[in-house]
Parts: sequence; structure tokens; C-alpha cells
Amino acid sequence: MKKPLGRLAAVATAAAACLLAVPPATAAPSTVRTVTPSGGFTAVNSGNVVLSVNGLALPCGRSTASGRVHDATGDPAPIAVIDTLVFGAPGAPCATPLGPMTVTPVTPVPVLAQDHSAGVTRGHVGSVDLKVTAGACAFRVTGKASSTYANATSAFAVDSLAGELTVVSSAGCGMFVPVGSRPTFKGTYLVTMTGTTTGPAIVGTHP
Repeated sequence: MKKPLGRLAAVATAAAACLLAVPPATAAPSTVRTVTPSGGFTAVNSGNVVLSVNGLALPCGRSTASGRVHDATGDPAPIAVIDTLVFGAPGAPCATPLGPMTVTPVTPVPVLAQDHSAGVTRGHVGSVDLKVTAGACAFRVTGKASSTYANATSAFAVDSLAGELTVVSSAGCGMFVPVGSRPTFKGTYLVTMTGTTTGPAIVGTHP
């Protein structure tokens, strides 16, 4: 009797170990994203957007964007495209410690979703390419920037992680913005569908 019981205990232990090794289904990334409604959108910043380089904060009090959102499949999935991105207002560039700042982005810019949980879609803004002029300092930033979108508030928050963005060229900036610097970008935009006062809702599901 001891040997069968021993074998059963060993089998039970092995089965439990296998169950613990398999992550729960909720931990798997979403691969199907449904956007309701799809179509054009506009976005306006809520609070300053800030580009920080080597501890130097370059804020901008006004930024707007427009583009398109749509259903997508993949991991990550391209759920939106930013067609226009503007910093400052006509005749009123962003005010920074280095002087008036203008930012010229290369567009279109894709927005990719990587996971969805509790009404929040996590992902990143890809193919970031910004030409920045602040006073006599001019530099270019490329890379990507992590982001989230919350259905409940229609808030699209860009909060890049250290190392996602890189200064690839710099002139007239001295020690403030050397080539190879790893800047960060932080800003929140409130999104509304074109012709409405509400933003889209994004849902992520597993196939």
C-alpha cells in the first residue's frame, strides 16, 4: 500500500507544480482591440507637457493633436495614428528656461496598444521624431514613449520611461543637451471624437 500512495503523492505534487508554473489567463496580453467609435479624434493637453533633459525641464503650456483611431489586432496593435501634433500656439511658443521653444514633430506617428486591463489600455507612441529649438539650442529627439489611455476619463497620458528617447543631434546647447542624452516626455491629453464631446472606448480581448 505504501508504494501506490507514494506514487499518487508524487503525481499530485508534479501536477500542482505545473499549475503554479502556468500564468493565469488574465496575465496574458490582449491581442484584439476594439475601438468604439472609430474615426477621427482631436486632443488637447491637460496641464503642461514637459520634455526633460539632464534634469532640465522644458515645459509647454499648450499642445494639441489630431488623428484617427480604429480596431486593431496584434501585440502590439496599431490602434491609432497621430496626423498632427502642435506645441505652443500661433505667436506664442512654449516658454522654457532656455528661451522660447518650438517643437517640430515628424508625422504621422503610430500609437500601439500592448495590453488592456480595467478600462486602461497600455502601450506606446512609436517612431517619435522631434526637432526642438529652445533659444539658441537646437536638438533632435527620436525613439518611443510609453503611454496609457483611460476609457473613464478619455485621458491619453504619455509618460516615457528612461532610455526610450535619445538625443541624436545637438547644436548650440553646450552641456545642457549633449548627443546621447536620454530625455523623458510627460504629458496628458484629453481626447474627443471629431464632432462630439466624448472620447473613444477601447476594449482588449483574447482570441
